[in-house]
Amino acid sequence: MKQRHKRLVLVLGILAGVSVATALVLNAFRDNLTFFITPSEVMAKTEIPERRFRVGGIVEEGSVTRDTQSTEVRFGVTDTVKSLPVVYHGILPDLFREGQGVVIEGRIGEDGTFQADRVMARHDENYMPAEAAEAVKRAGGDLSQFVDHY
Repeated sequence: MKQRHKRLVLVLGILAGVSVATALVLNAFRDNLTFFITPSEVMAKTEIPERRFRVGGIVEEGSVTRDTQSTEVRFGVTDTVKSLPVVYHGILPDLFREGQGVVIEGRIGEDGTFQADRVMARHDENYMPAEAAEAVKRAGGDLSQFVDHY
């Protein structure tokens, strides 16, 4: 084999390797991508994605109910315009409270209830997750009743 052919095979091999590596990285990124939408956007959609996504907003006052026989917790998340019913199986963060900002991750169940598998709560009395605050603002909701600095 001539030197020229060896170089061509080497370059083609490198290009094939880089192409495969890029395809694997992009596929892994796509599988781990979680979209973020508001409760109003969830309620307005006729087709909800089958994949996991995040919803941010405020935990509705008076909506938290706990099952005494299991770790199931039901609550509503609102952007002050629409509310989304949520069910979560597990232990909630210590900072989870009604009237506070929250971001939940999961998917919509067949009954229209959001099946959360991850709940993220605020850090202190002046903080709301940026995603949740932005979601409430986009929906036209008023944050002044919940936090002082928005």
